[in-house]
Amino acid sequence: MKDQIKKILNEEQDPKAIEKITSKLNDLLMKNEEIGYVAVQKKPAITVLPDSIVMTNKRIIICQPKNLGLTMNFTDFTWDEIEGTFVKENILGSEFSFSTKMDLQVSIDYIPKIQARKIFTYAKEQLDILKNTAINIAVSDAVKSQESEIPNKETIEEIETEEVINYAEIMPINFTHTEEIIPNSDSTFEKKLNELSQKELFDKLQNYKKLLDNGLIFQVEYDAFKKEILSFM
Repeated sequence: MKDQIKKILNEEQDPKAIEKITSKLNDLLMKNEEIGYVAVQKKPAITVLPDSIVMTNKRIIICQPKNLGLTMNFTDFTWDEIEGTFVKENILGSEFSFSTKMDLQVSIDYIPKIQARKIFTYAKEQLDILKNTAINIAVSDAVKSQESEIPNKETIEEIETEEVINYAEIMPINFTHTEEIIPNSDSTFEKKLNELSQKELFDKLQNYKKLLDNGLIFQVEYDAFKKEILSFM
């Protein structure tokens, strides 16, 4: 942390104030939290205990020394709580302020102008990062939602069909061009029907009906089969 703080000591920060703040912040920083900038109040009169603003990648911390510097009050605001940040440059330094989503206004005056500009820029960068992250999450969720609503194009709708029993036992019938059935009492088909029981004839008729229902034979074919089978029942 000392190396990081040294980079900002050339912008009118009081080294003693920075040292006191950082020594106390060691125990306050969260996991993966890093200090981005520290601005120290500089009033026209000698200020033994100036207030400070610490910017980290997770929050803004207001540091206010009390009891002659023996204690210090810390007030922090995470970036997702902050609505906006503002800088007002005056003759003697600048006033840095920010508003929260709970309509709370926080400000510290007499911040050297260069420091006020730095914390204002840093705050804008952090708010932009937070905003872009929220947008990316929203877009990602929207895409996932749309993808879940789109049916899988590769899914093939399955149509349940009735199973045709003993299909191999069904004998074909030949037709003329006029679609009339040529009866043949001596055909293998007829002889086989002669050998069947009433139950077997009934089952065969049911099989032809299933073929008709599934579009595997024409109505005229079914009628011929039906007529032929009924003649033996």
